[in-house]
Amino acid sequence: MAKFIRVDMAAKQVRFEDVADKYLALGGRALTSQLVADEVPPTCDPLGPFNKLVIAPGLLSGTSAPSSGRLSVGAKSPLTGTIKESNAGGITSQKLANLGIKAVVIEGKPAEKGFYLLKVTPDGAEMFPAEDLAGKGTYEVTAICKERYGEKVAVVTIGPAGEMLMLSSGITNNDSEGNSSRYAGRGGLGAVMGSKGLKAIVVDAPKTFDAPVAEPGRFKEAAKKFSKILLDHPVTGQGLPAYGTNVLMNVINEAGTLPTRNFQSGRFDKASEVSGEKLAEVAVARGGKATHACHPGCVMRCSNVYPMPNGKVCAPVEYETAWSFGPNLEISDLDVVAWLNYICNDVGLDTIEAGCTLGVLMEAGVISFGDGKAAIAALEEVGKGTPLGRVIGGGATNAGKIYGVTRVPAVKGQGIPAYDPRSCKGNGVTYATTPMGADHTAGYAVTANILKVGGYVDPLKSEGQVELSRNLQIATAAVDSTGLCLFVAFAVLDNPEGLPTVVEMLNAQYGLSLTTDDALALGANVLKVEREFNKQAGFTSADDRLPEFFTTEELLPHSTRFDLKGEELDEVFNF
Repeated sequence: MAKFIRVDMAAKQVRFEDVADKYLALGGRALTSQLVADEVPPTCDPLGPFNKLVIAPGLLSGTSAPSSGRLSVGAKSPLTGTIKESNAGGITSQKLANLGIKAVVIEGKPAEKGFYLLKVTPDGAEMFPAEDLAGKGTYEVTAICKERYGEKVAVVTIGPAGEMLMLSSGITNNDSEGNSSRYAGRGGLGAVMGSKGLKAIVVDAPKTFDAPVAEPGRFKEAAKKFSKILLDHPVTGQGLPAYGTNVLMNVINEAGTLPTRNFQSGRFDKASEVSGEKLAEVAVARGGKATHACHPGCVMRCSNVYPMPNGKVCAPVEYETAWSFGPNLEISDLDVVAWLNYICNDVGLDTIEAGCTLGVLMEAGVISFGDGKAAIAALEEVGKGTPLGRVIGGGATNAGKIYGVTRVPAVKGQGIPAYDPRSCKGNGVTYATTPMGADHTAGYAVTANILKVGGYVDPLKSEGQVELSRNLQIATAAVDSTGLCLFVAFAVLDNPEGLPTVVEMLNAQYGLSLTTDDALALGANVLKVEREFNKQAGFTSADDRLPEFFTTEELLPHSTRFDLKGEELDEVFNF
């Protein structure tokens, strides 16, 4: 029977408990958000003793379902003050699922300073002092733990940014090749883990795809069918496997939606120099990989391995990161982008938030736009804990307040990612209204706005954007609960058999009789739970808005503004 692991950091105690009936049908984001809503006071200090960090595999994780190894990490966010789920690849989700672990719940706060390590094996779980790991970067911590506990273990860890409780610090785990770079990056959850005095979690499981399945034959057929659905789609079967997520760089630039120079325009004339095509060319020439899988069993393989001139390897350089350190800062040197990415991975910082923050610093004149060396020097201050480093680690909104910058691209305190809401208005609706703070993955309207997947809604017009975002937010919440990669949505939206096949896998695994309506109802309920938490935390419809400059400043080349009215945004959650 599935179990929760409860880790009491105040008492230094670890215990297993049976999963209550209300949680048995939940996984991933549905489970993290429900547990946070049930057990965390909405008005608590996110870095205080009453917040909890919940780590949960998805419902399908640990099985042969293709691309199902995503991990959800949830808590009250110190960056946004809202409920938060951050999603990561890597090998941890499947290992936890194969050990029968429904979730790891980390609670309490030690009275004394110091850091600990939690080890989870088939024999149980125990905690050890980890002062020897304190202060070390994530790459070194992962290497030490793999040497100490075995090459095949999963290592979940924070870097110095998390230890110093920086508000945009993330939580990483390693992929199959040992790269410590599969991040639950958004929302500052690394600071929550750091506040608990937990430096790392090591998960040692001998199996990867052997989680219990009620009807193995039925499940195998459904998984095989879903794999074909993914491989037959031009995005999930061709574009992503060829060039990874950064295949979007030239596409979004051509659409005039690529935020450039801190969201001052929608095109970057040197976008091709930091594109997926260029990355693949350079990575392969240096002995790296144009694409690879972020977790075992992924058929899309949209990650990459990028060797740098200094001998280190950044795996991966994803689209949103390439944008945040590239066009956003007017930097066109792929090696500079990769090095900034590597620094964030090692120190434990969200790359999107870091790029948005550097953009604000450039807006303030602290650094010049296009100055890669200065950007690197500034980001290196984070690991040192200097005043500038702490400003950068505190995120874009705080940096704007400190330097008196009002053009800060953020919602609910979280930086806006790589799609300008004035020319991709469906994403603008998502940024404004998602319970998570500005987050493109919460309702990826780029599908219909730009890529014409699942239909087409004109990205420059306001009509249809509320409905598009609403439907995608519901579907995304459901997908995040299964452990499936969000990118399966490309195929699911275009293939009428996509969602029914996902439901068939769930039914075969758990012996259920769910319908597609039940799956969507799960997504809708996740959003209701999250919004109720935020309401009790003090958030209102006034917080579901974009920064003013998006409504007053025209974006070139389209000369468009974000023109959806507040009352329209308030209709997103009227289901």
